[in-house]
Amino acid sequence: MRVGVISDTHGLLRPEVFDVFKKVDHILHAGDVGGAQILIELEALAPVTAVYGNADPPELRARLPQVAHLELDGFVIVVTHGDQFGHPTPAKLHEAFPRAEIIVYGHTHKPLLELVDRTVTVMNPGGAGHQRFNLKPSVGIMELEPGIPPRARLVGLTAP
Repeated sequence: MRVGVISDTHGLLRPEVFDVFKKVDHILHAGDVGGAQILIELEALAPVTAVYGNADPPELRARLPQVAHLELDGFVIVVTHGDQFGHPTPAKLHEAFPRAEIIVYGHTHKPLLELVDRTVTVMNPGGAGHQRFNLKPSVGIMELEPGIPPRARLVGLTAP
């Protein structure tokens, strides 16, 4: 199973995302979506599991959870924006969600792919929307196959 991972779109869905995500089976959005239209456009590509972030408007907060728990291809996954942890780190997230095998978060806009406790894959795809903090926009791709550790990579997007 191929999973697209995105966060911090803040109302901007770059055209490149459609190319990177064109063959995904599921999309995980780790918050600060910016508006329902972003989710509608992503849902045209694949089913979407999304959470709200600290910058999302009340109508999205009413529709989305702060934390999503799901299972894809046998992997227990948690998606959260991470702002509830102040400055989220892989260790803090693993402590908060000890049963998760994959943790996806956003908030910092800093792309990160890290293995925690030798078994837990933690990914922050970076900010996919407007460029902030002198960080290049990015998304992530995960390949999930039962019985094999997740394979994941970060994909840079060009700034407008």
